[in-house]
Amino acid sequence: MAKLTLAVHKLTSCSGCQLAFLNQGPALLDLLEEVEFLHFIEAGIEGPDRQVDVAFVEGSISTPEDLERARALRQNSKRVVTIGACATSGGIQALRNLADGPAWQAAIYARPDFIATLATSTGVAEHIKVDFELWGCPITVEQMRHFLRQLRLGVQPRPEAEKLCMECKRRQQVCVMVTRGAPCLGPVVRTGCGALCPAFGRACYGCSGPSEQPNCDSLANRFAGLGLVPDDIAKRFAAIHSHSAPFREQSQRWQQIDVRELE
Repeated sequence: MAKLTLAVHKLTSCSGCQLAFLNQGPALLDLLEEVEFLHFIEAGIEGPDRQVDVAFVEGSISTPEDLERARALRQNSKRVVTIGACATSGGIQALRNLADGPAWQAAIYARPDFIATLATSTGVAEHIKVDFELWGCPITVEQMRHFLRQLRLGVQPRPEAEKLCMECKRRQQVCVMVTRGAPCLGPVVRTGCGALCPAFGRACYGCSGPSEQPNCDSLANRFAGLGLVPDDIAKRFAAIHSHSAPFREQSQRWQQIDVRELE
């Protein structure tokens, strides 16, 4: 059987999600028996225009160059898979969509007119057809290993869409919201990270993005009941996936609420 040909492309991002390939340890050697990387700059393999079976894309569409490269890799790939928060929803850099971007640039750079950037920072699927998404910030080795196993077996991968709370229950972890009054996003965030933060007694920050049918209204109201002021609630939803529709709507809702309205 011929090896699957893969490409790993980086757009505007920190490169952290690409480590899901490199951090597999000895399992990476087994993987290389069945796949061939034709483009993976972080691993020292360059071939951005090679035709491949699957292209993995990390990073958001934030610049004209990002958009041009995304369109090109779509033409060169049978399947496109976005990996990580930046590629799936715009990531942390999408926070600029909620602010006055030109004003920020003028405050930081002496010549902001030299900066080539789009008006917004968005996920890849808003510009090209994407066949599958792996959510997380960053995605984990386990997520990538599981996805590649399904791909190599010819099985249609299933998205991780159930809520993080289910993962906590399976691991028999104590609920940090119930026991500590922590503003945990677990009830509206998809699983995938292994419920890492609650495992250490910390509230979930929403790295894996919104789950299926997230009841953000109810959770935000619960946060208010825990004593969070509207600005803190807005920031909680906007932190990592501010451009995803459920979290964007909730953040904007609470930005418009005066704390005195809750008294």
